[in-house]
Amino acid sequence: MNTVTTPYRRGPEADFLVIGSGIAGLRAAIELSRLGQVLIVTKGSRFQSNSMYAQGGVAVALQADDDVHLHFSDTIRAGHQLGREDAARILVEEGPARIQELIAWGAKFDKIGGQFAFATEGAHSRSRVLRARGDATGHEIIRVLLERARQQSNIRWFDRHFTRDLLVVDGRCYGAIVVNEITRDVQTLPATCVLLTTGGAGQMYARTTNMDNATGDGMAMAYRAGAVLEDMEFVQFHPTALYLPSSPPCLLSEAMRGEGGILRNRKGEVFLPRYHPAAELAPRDIVARAIWSEMVLTRSRHVYLDVTHLGKDFITTRFPTIYQTCLRFDIDITEEWIPVSPSAHYCMGGVKAGIDGETTLPGLLVAGEVACNGVHGANRLASNSLLEGLVFGCRVARSAAALSGGFSRTYLNSLVPRVVTEPVGTLEDSEKLRNSLRRLMWENVGLVRTGDSLVQALAWLVRWDRHIQGTLQMRSDLEVKNMIQVARCVTEAALWRENSLGAHYREDFPTCTGPAWKTHSQIRRAPPSEATPLASPQAG
Repeated sequence: MNTVTTPYRRGPEADFLVIGSGIAGLRAAIELSRLGQVLIVTKGSRFQSNSMYAQGGVAVALQADDDVHLHFSDTIRAGHQLGREDAARILVEEGPARIQELIAWGAKFDKIGGQFAFATEGAHSRSRVLRARGDATGHEIIRVLLERARQQSNIRWFDRHFTRDLLVVDGRCYGAIVVNEITRDVQTLPATCVLLTTGGAGQMYARTTNMDNATGDGMAMAYRAGAVLEDMEFVQFHPTALYLPSSPPCLLSEAMRGEGGILRNRKGEVFLPRYHPAAELAPRDIVARAIWSEMVLTRSRHVYLDVTHLGKDFITTRFPTIYQTCLRFDIDITEEWIPVSPSAHYCMGGVKAGIDGETTLPGLLVAGEVACNGVHGANRLASNSLLEGLVFGCRVARSAAALSGGFSRTYLNSLVPRVVTEPVGTLEDSEKLRNSLRRLMWENVGLVRTGDSLVQALAWLVRWDRHIQGTLQMRSDLEVKNMIQVARCVTEAALWRENSLGAHYREDFPTCTGPAWKTHSQIRRAPPSEATPLASPQAG
């Protein structure tokens, strides 16, 4: 690998550094703008986030026949009792205020007869999923948050800058090192407090509903900085993504089943009642594995989602985005069954965090999908993710105030010369390595796992890990590095958990017995003096 030495220069100063521009990052930045100067760093465009394309809606207990206690119970039950009750209570109790706040800022949620329209989704005991423009809820929330952020004079943007690593001095996080995606200039961004809101890592799988930029960057950089990652084995696979051999998967909202959509196998048979009494409204992990089983039994690469009986007018009004998307692939969902199969969708695991976003690395806070605060347990309840971003984005910002005191700009600037300037290299054929990784994870660490498949995957990941240890500077190379490191953490945690729970299913350990299921896996990078780059998962 050819290397050159690249000097670092100091970038814009800020009190608070927010890395990521999804729902959690934007809500945090808005709150932080009341306390000091905020700099939002995002790779690519600020409009490119999984939050923007969230279809189904946001779950919140606002109906007359609903309450936060029911929402709490559904959340804990869907998480297979592994979720942390304090985090789940905060989610459901503070959620209504965050939604009312959005409405006051101009969010336009769908109404029927002058009342908000609430949809039903799997594992919810009430209709509590609020939506916007049928199936464009994420877009509407991001629109409102971006406009609100634009109005805050204390918020600055650093678009098209890839955060390569966190700036850690003497065991504390004081900022980040970023690379300009166009010029490849390297800059240090010192700050009194860093908030990671970088989203998930779905792109490490060959089939995923996530955008191309969901490469686990925040998890990987936190791991390299010495923070603990928790529950990495729990990766949720959405049951229904559009299946077309020549195109990437496209999410088909769970709300389609909530409105009466039916899953059929290759023979046209309705099959879910054989797997769970709630049928199409069973929790996501159960529905996804049922589909997988039917695909194996019928030797098919997909099953079908049938919504034709709902009527054209209803479908085009309720699911306009999905209708138009499928039409582009020559599928008229008002007349045809939709080929679907599971795809990687959401990481319940991430950087270990408390209820205020605090991590094991001082100076670093996390919120959103990059964080593991325990709210989702072993399986996320449908449409809780947008609410989590709002609630914990706000909470993390408030706790950041306590971390920001006592550090002058002069002191922060004095840290920059202490950052080591390292030789920079490039990966050979990073695109090939990326594709190989995605296939390996899909086949060996996917919806159904075994000890043998995990051992095989880990052997390849260890081999690839040796090739990415140098300092890289191109976005494509950095993403592959992050994906490999996160994939290794997922694989090691999955190999350690010798039981099946929620989204983690081991064919060689199909049940969950004994007290071990209550244990949270934890992974932390070994100190440089140790031989292996990963510590074994351990009880938390």
